Amino acid sequence: MQVDVLLGMQWGDEGKGKIVDVLTPNYDIIARFQGGPNAGHTLEFDGKKFVLHTIPSGIFHEGTMNLIGNGVVIDPVTLRKEIQNLIEQGVPYTERLLISQKAHLILPTHRLLDAASEAAKGKDKIGSTLKGIGPTYMDKTGRNGLRIGDIESGDFQQKYQALKEKHLQMLERLNFNPEGLAEMEKEWMDAIEFIQTVPFVNSEYYINNALKDGKRILAEGAQGSLLDIDFGSYPFVTSSNTVCAGACTGLGIAPNKIGEVYGIFKAYCTRVGSGPFPTELFDATGQRLRDIGHEYGATTGRPRRCGWLDMVALKYAVMLNGVTKLIMTKADVLNEFETIEVATSYAIDGKETLELPFDHANQTLTPVTKKVKGWETELSANDPLPAALEDYISYIEAETECTISIVSLGPDRTQTLIRDQQHVG
Repeated sequence: MQVDVLLGMQWGDEGKGKIVDVLTPNYDIIARFQGGPNAGHTLEFDGKKFVLHTIPSGIFHEGTMNLIGNGVVIDPVTLRKEIQNLIEQGVPYTERLLISQKAHLILPTHRLLDAASEAAKGKDKIGSTLKGIGPTYMDKTGRNGLRIGDIESGDFQQKYQALKEKHLQMLERLNFNPEGLAEMEKEWMDAIEFIQTVPFVNSEYYINNALKDGKRILAEGAQGSLLDIDFGSYPFVTSSNTVCAGACTGLGIAPNKIGEVYGIFKAYCTRVGSGPFPTELFDATGQRLRDIGHEYGATTGRPRRCGWLDMVALKYAVMLNGVTKLIMTKADVLNEFETIEVATSYAIDGKETLELPFDHANQTLTPVTKKVKGWETELSANDPLPAALEDYISYIEAETECTISIVSLGPDRTQTLIRDQQHVG
């Protein structure tokens, strides 16, 4: 058996949570492999809406195990709130959730450092969610971090105090007042005790043994490929590898164990925070996309920047990830548009290019666009897609050399059209 991987092709917010929820009945295990509570995966079913930040999106399905992998960074406070929401819904989380012993912990002082660092950047801030993600990954690579498995060790408190003191010294150098730390610490320690109700596992053995036993596994990515620490719009990126290769290091699986790679993209583009966005619309059309698509962050509530589909960036993400199947979401948001635009290339200093340049975060990329006919009709998973939408899909498939196997027509799990029944899940 192999591990299938599901990733975002843009700057996050592509609808990964919903699609994982739709695909989960085909899998035995759903595993998150990177990111932390800066992710917000939204699921809607039975007239209810749920937002998950750390827990994999298969948690609502009976008989499916959900693993928080070693590549994830965990805020115990956020995780406890998520679990408490599950308890209210009657979800038996202790039977469906596992945490890797090697996953790193976000401390209260990591969140303070995040705020201090962002404040120090002034107008050059990167738009951090201020969840402590960056500082936690810095401690991980700096070999100072605390891990889930450390909670069960006899010297956990000493390790915590040592890391906290280091952080306080850094905050002092940044002239940042750690106001409210005592209250944050108490809540954090209470949450540490609570999350021990979830089994901790040696996750790389768990995953690989499951593969040997013939279990079907889906690796769930967070954020999007264009926010990857190596291949995204640096420095306006997240702190982890959001591309397919991150599933190997974030779960402890070999590259030859990767099976299908599902790439999710919106029928248009959005972005939260700072950083380049070549097709961004600053006019009434951009606001129309935002309003129809309810484009506000699931984690931060911030309004998302909106623009047309960027084929240069999409083809780049398909290439990096070795995508085998594409999934288009939010096609319904474009229902009312007579004309849609798509960026086919960029103009830089008068020269046209089909590539994302090395330092595109600090260059002006002018999109070269083509107009596409809109479908101007409501969409339903029970009816054939309108010809104009089929033409839009065919164009994207031809450009990316990749089949669009699923089209999402709304937020609910039932509003999903499976176009490729044989090769999905």
